[in-house]
This record gives sequence, structure tokens and C-alpha cells, in this order.
Amino acid sequence: MKHSIRNFAGAASVLLLVTSVLLTGCAEEKSSAASSTNNGGLEVSELRYQGGIGSVTYPELAEDLGYLAPLKLKFIGSTISGPQDIQSVVTGDTDFGGAFNGAIVKLLAAKAPIKSVISYYGVDDNTWTGYYVLDGSPIKTAKDLIGKKIAVNTLGAHHEFVIKEYLHRAGLTTEEIDQVTLVVVPPVTSEQTLRANQIDVAALGGVLRDKALERGGIHPLFKDRDLFGNFSAGSYVLTNKFIKNNPKATRKFVEATAKAIEWARTTPRDEVVARFNKIINERGRKEDTATVKYWKSTGIAGKGGLIADKEFDNWINWLVKEGTIKEGELKAKDLFTNEFNPYLNEK
Repeated sequence: MKHSIRNFAGAASVLLLVTSVLLTGCAEEKSSAASSTNNGGLEVSELRYQGGIGSVTYPELAEDLGYLAPLKLKFIGSTISGPQDIQSVVTGDTDFGGAFNGAIVKLLAAKAPIKSVISYYGVDDNTWTGYYVLDGSPIKTAKDLIGKKIAVNTLGAHHEFVIKEYLHRAGLTTEEIDQVTLVVVPPVTSEQTLRANQIDVAALGGVLRDKALERGGIHPLFKDRDLFGNFSAGSYVLTNKFIKNNPKATRKFVEATAKAIEWARTTPRDEVVARFNKIINERGRKEDTATVKYWKSTGIAGKGGLIADKEFDNWINWLVKEGTIKEGELKAKDLFTNEFNPYLNEK
């Protein structure tokens, strides 16, 4: 599945328009979480969500550590796409989902009734994404990407924003950027696809990056951290309706996830990895735990996942520059809330 960077802008607009139509069509949010008198006073007893194969999310860690009880999680499937994950929240198929903040801004620009409540991934000295080429590749600069193919996990999210920022900063024209093709490739096969010369560049982060580097023969053309430094990159969202109708459950979810983030941040790495292995093995989804040993850090900038204005301002300004939204159309402070985070007063 191939898309030029510029062509995707149109496709994304159509997707967002469809989403907006769905929202105005009075579609009722379909929460499966039922009220319970034995639920510690919470309005709901469970939260539906999508997870990742061979990985552990912070809400899953929170549940395993006992922070989430009596609230429970209900796994409905896996996804590798942040935009798809938050679309599922909008349509009511899940109760929470997470995506790159730029993708969230795009959805909010389409009038989606959602709000970010806690950061869940980011970039730091140990956790970042590199855009890798084979050793000996003729690609040395941004200009060399014209006419080439770059593998990303999904469109309209972190990888695409970073790539476009890299090309813009290098001075490529709109016409030149149009000639750079993004190819959607599952992250677990990106390295193999690169080594088979089916693509020219592969976005590799975390455990997949480290496993690829162990095998050698590749090097980064650039890194997201080189462009933006350390920052929280993505957030979990809830619908405004869910927050309004379930304030206690919302607070419980955010508090538990925040505590799990801090547990992972302050606990010795070996203990975190062991806990992740335990969770994956006990949930019985027939997953490989080999990649867990490469976990290094949360990457999250704010304590307990606190969200900073700049983590949305960056992408609002970027989308204004791209012409996707108008200046002043969105303000960062309206797109997220730290209200439910127990570390708010410690920031």
C-alpha cells in the first residue's frame, strides 16, 4: 500500500470528513462497561481497549500492579495504528485509545468530541525512532529521498510528521516532497523489507531498532530526537461524553495509568522487563516475548504522563504551516486536561 506524502493529505481529509459526518449523525457511543453496585462507587466496571502484540501498555501494567482495581480492562484486539485506535474511541468501539498528538490534533480539527487525558509514549535519550538505510546506501541527505520509498507503521501519525519535518527543514519544495513515497509496512517486518531492498528507508524504534542494530548493516539517516529533542509524543483520549458521564472512572483510569508510568520510570529496568514478561505470558494470547528484553525507558517527559502545552502547540503550528488547519482554529489548552492526574500539583 503506497502513498505519496502529499497525496495522503487528501486521503486524510476525506477520512476526517467521514468521521465528522459520523459524529453529526447522532451515533450513540456504545460503551459495554456496565454499572455495578460493587464497583467501588465507579460508574462503570470495565474499559474496552486495543493492545499491541508482544508489548504491554501502561493501563495493562496498572491493572497487573493492582492500581486499576476495581476497574477492569477488556481487550478487544490489537492495532499498530494510533489514528485507527482513536477512531475506534470516536465510533464507540472502545472506551480509550492512544495516538501521536499530531494525529489527535487532526481529529479534533474535524470536530471529534475527544480529549487527551494522559501521555503514554515519548522520546528521550534511550527511547527514540531512527530512519534507517542500509550501509552502502546512496541515500546521504534529504534530497536523496526524492523518488525513494520509506516504510512507516501507519499514515498520518508520528513517523509521517517527523519525515515531513525533516524534508521541510532540508529545504525540499512541495513538488519534491510529493515524490517521496510512504509505504505502510508492519513494524515487525520493516527491517526485513529494508534488507530485501523492497524499500529504501525504514522507521525503526525501541526493541525493533535494537534488534536490527544487533544484526548490523544499517545506520540512521536521521532521528526524531535530533529534530525535536526529548518530548512526550502521544496521548490517551476519552470522549467528552465518557468523561462527563463517568468522572470517577475517568479519574481512576488516569490515576492508575500515571502510577504505572512512574512505577516503570523508577523501578530497576530488569524488574520492569520481568513484569512485562509475566503479563504477556499470563494473558494467553500466544505472543512472543523476545522483544521485551530491549525495553529501556518510558520516553515520557511529564511526571506520571502529565501533558504540556508545547506537546500540542508543536503540531498545531505544524498543521497551520501545512494548511491543514487555520491559525487560531485550535488552542492547545482546549485539547487536553491534566485534571485527573495525581501528579498535577507536583509539576
